[in-house]
Amino acid sequence: MDREKRQILQVRDLKKHFPVKKGILKRNAGWVKAVDGVDLELYEGETLGLVGESGCGKSTTGRMILRLLEPTEGQILFCGQSIAHMKGARLRQTRRKMQMVFQDPYASLNPKMTVEQIVGEPYAIYHIGSKEERRERVKELLEEVGLGSHHMKRFPHEFSGGQRQRIGIARAMALNPELIVCDEPVSALDVSVRAQVLNLMKKLQEKHGLSYLFISHDLSVVRHISHRVAVMYLGHVVEVADKAELYGNPLHVYTQALMSAIPSPNPDHPRRRMALLGEIPSPVKPPSGCVFHPRCPKCRDMCREQIPKLKTVAPGHQVACHFCG
Repeated sequence: MDREKRQILQVRDLKKHFPVKKGILKRNAGWVKAVDGVDLELYEGETLGLVGESGCGKSTTGRMILRLLEPTEGQILFCGQSIAHMKGARLRQTRRKMQMVFQDPYASLNPKMTVEQIVGEPYAIYHIGSKEERRERVKELLEEVGLGSHHMKRFPHEFSGGQRQRIGIARAMALNPELIVCDEPVSALDVSVRAQVLNLMKKLQEKHGLSYLFISHDLSVVRHISHRVAVMYLGHVVEVADKAELYGNPLHVYTQALMSAIPSPNPDHPRRRMALLGEIPSPVKPPSGCVFHPRCPKCRDMCREQIPKLKTVAPGHQVACHFCG
C-alpha cells in the first residue's frame, strides 16, 4: 500500500476496560481489560485486516473507532480530527463518513422494515433529498450490490444470508462513507457465498476509494481481501505487516501459531502445527509484562516483567516482542 496516500484513521494507545460488578450492591470488583493499548493506522483505499482468537478485543476495537463504545483511554484520529471525546452535532456529522457492516446480516436489519426503508433510512435521518430522490438512490445502491428494484418492497426474511449482507452493504454505502468497519461480515455466510461478497467489497473499494477495517478470525479470508494485517492477542496488537510479508515471514510466535493452523489445500503436504502452551489468560487478570509470555516457548525473565512495545523490524513490519527483529 502506497504510504503517500492520505491517512484516514490513526489509533493510539486505545483502551476499553469494562467494570466487573459483584454482590447485592453491585460494587466494582475489578476490570475486564478487553482492549489494553492498541495502535493502528489505516490509509485511503486500504483494507487493514484485524485478526485474532475470539475474545481478543477485535470487535470492541472496531466499535470504539465508530464511537459505538466509549473508549476508556486513548486517541482516535479520523481524517486528522480527534473523535475520541467528540459529542453532539459534531459527532453526528462525522459519523456520516464512518459506517459498519455487521456480522449477522439478519440481526442487523429491522424485520419490520422493507429494503427500501432500510437502505433509505440514512437519507431520512440526515434529511437528504426528496422522497423520489431517495427512492432513485436506493435503486442505484441495490443495483450496485447485485440486487434490483424489484427487491425494494420485500422484507429481510424473504432473502438469503448473502442477499441480506448485500442489503447491509448497500445501507453502509448510502452516505458515501470514507471508512467502513466490517465486523466478521462473511463468517455467517455459506462458503460458496463468501467469495461473492468479498469480491463485491473489493469492487466497491476500487470504485469509491473506500477504506476498510476488516475484522475476522479467518486468516484465509483476511489474506484474500487485505492489504495489511494486524494481529491481536488479549487486547494488544502483537504484529502488523503488509499481507505478503506477514504470511510469508511471521515473526511473533503467536502469529506463527495462527499461520500453522491454516488448513493446507494439499493433503499430501499438511502444515506442521505449532501447539501453544496452556490456555488464553483471563482479561480480568492479564499476565504481567508481555501478555503472551505464559504460552510462549521463548519466554525469558524480561518477558514476565516488561510490556513490549510495537517496534519496526523491517520496512512496514512491526512486532511487539523483546526478542524479535
